[in-house]
Amino acid sequence: MDMSLQTFIFMWITVGCLSQPENSETSNNLPVHCDFVSKNVCLKFVEESKTWDQASSSCAKKGGKLLKVLSNSVKIYLSNITRENNTSNLTWWMGERVHVNQRPSLKNDDVSKDFCTYIKLNPLQLLTSNCRMKRGFLCIHRGWKSPSRTKQTIIPGHQVRSRHKRNTDKLNYYLDGMVSNVNNISVLLQFADKALRIMEKQPGEPTNDKRAKFIGALLNGTKTLTKDDVSENKSIVADIISCSTAMMRLSQKKCDTDSNPNPISLFETLFEIIRIASLLTGLEINQTYITRTLTSTLYMRTVKPDGLDNALVGSKEDGFVKLPSFSALQSKVGGFDSVTAQMATFPSNPHPSDDNISGSVCNFILSDGADEIRLENLTEMIEIFLTRPKHAGFMNSTVELTKDTKSVSTLNISDPQMTVFFSVEPSVNVSLLLTLSYGSPPNSTYFSNTTILSHTGGYRWMITPEMFQQNSGVWFVDTRLLNFTSKTSVSLTVTIFMSKCLYWDTELEKWRTEGCMVGDKSTPKLTHCLCNHLTLFGSSFFVMPNYVDISRTAELFATVNENYVVLALLCVFYGLYLSTLLMACYADRRASSKRKITLLEDNHPGAQYNYLIGVQTSHRKNAGTTANVTAKLVGTDGESTIHTLTDSNKPVFERGSFDMFLLATPFPLGDMRTLRLQHDNSGGNPSWYISKVFVQDLQSRNVWHFFCNCWLSADRGDGATKKTFNAAKNNEIASFRNIFQSRTSTGFRDEHIWVSIVDPPSRSPFTRAQRVSCCMCLLLCTMAINIAFWNIPVDESSPLLFSLGSLEITWQDFMVGIQCGLLMFPINILIITIFRKIRPRVVSKSKKDAEEVFKPPAVTMPAVLKETDEMISLLSMSPKNKMLEMPGLESSSDLLPAVDRIHIFIQQMQGESESNNHWVYCSKFLLASLCHLLLSLEKLDGKNFLNPAEYQQVLSLTSLLVRKAEMVLSSHLANCPPPVRKKKKASAGFRLPWWFVFIGWFLLLSISGISTYFTLLYGFQYGKEKSIKWVISLGLSLFESIFILQPLKVIGVAVVFALLLKPVAVEDTEEAEVALLEQVEKCRQYTGRETL
Repeated sequence: MDMSLQTFIFMWITVGCLSQPENSETSNNLPVHCDFVSKNVCLKFVEESKTWDQASSSCAKKGGKLLKVLSNSVKIYLSNITRENNTSNLTWWMGERVHVNQRPSLKNDDVSKDFCTYIKLNPLQLLTSNCRMKRGFLCIHRGWKSPSRTKQTIIPGHQVRSRHKRNTDKLNYYLDGMVSNVNNISVLLQFADKALRIMEKQPGEPTNDKRAKFIGALLNGTKTLTKDDVSENKSIVADIISCSTAMMRLSQKKCDTDSNPNPISLFETLFEIIRIASLLTGLEINQTYITRTLTSTLYMRTVKPDGLDNALVGSKEDGFVKLPSFSALQSKVGGFDSVTAQMATFPSNPHPSDDNISGSVCNFILSDGADEIRLENLTEMIEIFLTRPKHAGFMNSTVELTKDTKSVSTLNISDPQMTVFFSVEPSVNVSLLLTLSYGSPPNSTYFSNTTILSHTGGYRWMITPEMFQQNSGVWFVDTRLLNFTSKTSVSLTVTIFMSKCLYWDTELEKWRTEGCMVGDKSTPKLTHCLCNHLTLFGSSFFVMPNYVDISRTAELFATVNENYVVLALLCVFYGLYLSTLLMACYADRRASSKRKITLLEDNHPGAQYNYLIGVQTSHRKNAGTTANVTAKLVGTDGESTIHTLTDSNKPVFERGSFDMFLLATPFPLGDMRTLRLQHDNSGGNPSWYISKVFVQDLQSRNVWHFFCNCWLSADRGDGATKKTFNAAKNNEIASFRNIFQSRTSTGFRDEHIWVSIVDPPSRSPFTRAQRVSCCMCLLLCTMAINIAFWNIPVDESSPLLFSLGSLEITWQDFMVGIQCGLLMFPINILIITIFRKIRPRVVSKSKKDAEEVFKPPAVTMPAVLKETDEMISLLSMSPKNKMLEMPGLESSSDLLPAVDRIHIFIQQMQGESESNNHWVYCSKFLLASLCHLLLSLEKLDGKNFLNPAEYQQVLSLTSLLVRKAEMVLSSHLANCPPPVRKKKKASAGFRLPWWFVFIGWFLLLSISGISTYFTLLYGFQYGKEKSIKWVISLGLSLFESIFILQPLKVIGVAVVFALLLKPVAVEDTEEAEVALLEQVEKCRQYTGRETL
């Protein structure tokens, strides 16, 4: 049954080259006589017989070319010619040379040849044949286009949407046509062809519903076919296989496979269509049928039942199956006249999973020509040979042994179901004793299994899953010479590879191992599986690092004189680390003094409502200032006094610094409206460029941002040293520009571990010394893992995942990256997280230091008058208090009226029906100030007043006001609703105790030491030349990581946060609590009371 001459080719025909003709009149502008005209295109029949190449050249000489596309109008025209003329014996070349690699072939020969397309009339058929045959041909000539048609047309958006809707309607029409013609396969395939064309061009296709409809119709149509139908139209089988393959590729190439993965049953259903269609070819006994597609190869062979005895199906190139003896199969297949064996191989796993299925995947089915013959629980195993990637996941090393030495190999077994092949090739014929143990190297009393290898039995040990006893982890194989008395050494080449056989459970929809095991004929290039049932089979492997024998540590380290490359590199790195560490420690000591929050000296001791002010000075040149800076807060409920932002113990407002101050007010100021900043233009560099300021209400945790970004300078910018800034609105805070700048600055100064060494955030607990050490640890880890996986054998058949120009990423590269990441990043991220999240160790001040927080001035009448005037002035700064500011108090006679005014204010507070935070904090401030006034008056005597009676009157009135203030405070505290406080974020509240710093250092030093050891071990094993090559590749890798990947990560994170509109949050700091305690201690000494 020769099918090679008339194979129907599945073609993607693009509609539009020849459209429905406007008329059939011959145009005078056309260069030749036309048999058919469509718009500006002329179609000419040439009856002269020529080969395809000759026909193509003939058309080109006349200014045309062979017809390449059949439009609907051309098909109608050719059908009319068929009915009106006796042209059934004429054939015509078309302009399509096809490289056929999916044509069914009856013999196991080369199926990749060049064929050329031709059409045959009556009925109209599209066929292919050898290009050297001679036929007539169809030429097309394009006429002249009118100027009106040469203008570029811009298609409006609504027309594009209209075209999309029309295509969707057509696709639904074609799919409905497939469903309604399941009993007419020829019509069904025509509809399938048109549906596939639209799906290929339509974005988002195929959808799940339309794909299911397409496959269901194709499957039902295939099931209705008989062998007689196929014998009458030999192209049907090829068309069905092509449609199935096309749908599989369209589904695999979808853009939304991550969010909308293909159903697991897709592969089984499409393969069922291919299998059923292939069975319809009606193979004769012992005839082999091979179908190759872009996604699979199908081998089919029909034999008598006894012909299955140890039969081979497949090829060494794709993998093959060897059946057991006929006696093991007779009970299953003996009752059939003939049996068809179908074996399909797939270059990649159709069911992606976490089992690392690699190499080819095989499906094997026996049938009687219609129904599947199930084979289960056979007495003899079916042997499946699956190709695996070249040199995939094996280790190769050479060791020297003497009668008194041994070699210990380490096996990292992450899956105890794996089978390990341990092969040894000695330089001379000797006997070897191999011992297996778990957890630690074996000895005479501790081991799990042992074996003896010799020349007669072969130097290979297959370590099965039963020997691993379900224990994953590190296993050791001890190799030593047995009964060897010679003093010479023996060279051993050790090769280790792992393998695993699995099958696809269609019911559970996952890969399983039951009923399958690895056979002893497995090699690094071929997996030998033994199974007692039939299904979809696959093999698994892990990418293993280069092998190093830790038992040879002393021997390898002794070669330092010959190979000092890696040691020299490590010495350079450690030298740089130590010198950088010293500079980092010095910088940390300077930064620690600048870290604390400044409690403003001009805060009133009795003020208890606290604000945290953070001031960011720009990083630009000469942005810092030597001038004295003052600030004033203005809110909806009042304003603060002018405060000087200075600290006697540290410099402030240096270039790039972030300074924080604690400002206390007698009452809450409400929502911040403006911030007034000014400096006195003093010092050698008074100009100041301020970036931004934030103000945080420490009671409610509300935050206000002020974006300044300007000069306060007499000679720069607009020449102003005093400016008022408005609080930023929500849309300004959440703007892309603000968030991106904040995140980028924070990212490079904190998250980019290498750059952050130079200029880390001033308030971060992650010190420079810790950052330098983490960089060193990360570098050593990178070196150790890089050298372990460096130059591993390339898996040439590993699937290609990504390609961009010359850059290609394979599955092996991906797995190596994943394994390296799992080995390196978790422990380093843990160390960095520990250092970042440690709560700073707060050392409580001694009693002597606490007493120096507030030194009250000497008690004099002018001091008392000044403090009383200040108390009234502060209370009058809130409109709610309705208290007028008094003229300056000059003598003792002014003290009594001032105290009377305070008395009136207390009575006003007693009359307030509603209690709130304002009255609570005003009461606290008033009570603290009156207590201090009472203490001061008690220290004075009547000589400071005009007469003793006046002194007694002021003293008694002040004592009365203290008691009344206590009652007012108690009343407002009892009736005041609890303040609304913003909840702390969980991330901000996650802090580790200060002593975790020791755990961080322990992990850091341990990992660094282990990494250094293995880097040296691998370096000594590689030798000098390989070590030099590795150093070069390491340098390129580090350059890429530091200067390309890390900056891209920081910028990418900044863009993501900016797009999500998440501003940088202001985190709570422990230093604020210290400053608050200092303010409380200041109030305690001011009032002479422990609590108010």
